[in-house]
Amino acid sequence: MDRSRATIFLQLLKTTFGLAVFAFGVRLTISANIGLAPWDSFSMGISYHTPLSYGTASIAVSLVIVAVDLLMREKIGYGTILDAFLVGLFVDLYTALKIVPEQSNIWVGVAVMVAGLFLMSLGQYFYMSAGQCCGPRDAFLVGLGRRLPKVPIGAVNTAILLVVVSGGWAMGAPIGIGTVVATFGIGVTMQIVFRLLRFEPRSVDHRSLFETTRAFVQG
Repeated sequence: MDRSRATIFLQLLKTTFGLAVFAFGVRLTISANIGLAPWDSFSMGISYHTPLSYGTASIAVSLVIVAVDLLMREKIGYGTILDAFLVGLFVDLYTALKIVPEQSNIWVGVAVMVAGLFLMSLGQYFYMSAGQCCGPRDAFLVGLGRRLPKVPIGAVNTAILLVVVSGGWAMGAPIGIGTVVATFGIGVTMQIVFRLLRFEPRSVDHRSLFETTRAFVQG
């Protein structure tokens, strides 16, 4: 395998690893049992009103956001597609394996929730830094971030989450102290992780589906 193809393979491997880490963080926030995180509440709310599982509802939401990203002229890459399908599947897998038990103590639940948020942020670092384009939600975040360059990316993210959690609440998803922690905490944990790793998501030069495919074919 030549260098260009090897690089693409490693980028996709890094993306998949990041998504697995991110999904485990999502599973932790659900297992915390103190209220769902914003995007989780939205997908769970949909699952309450349809025959879809949480994971399938998450995939459906992701595909809708991909369409919005295209309207915003954000790049869609293999990372976007992998994110749209793998996160929901990974979460369903972790749920089926019962890796993390549901918590009954509120303080343990808060600790598990915070740990989940840090893992989600770490997962975001891995798959966003791979350069294979952001996941649907992150592409939306970065797209808005580019249009609001003077606003910290964490603040933009918090604003999006407030809108999303309102939708989840309206559909009857469990909302609690964990929802508040996640809504305001994910932006904080994201900035902490990104600063520690010296990562600025808006500066990453992502490859689109076409660009990656062309580079792989040409070698």
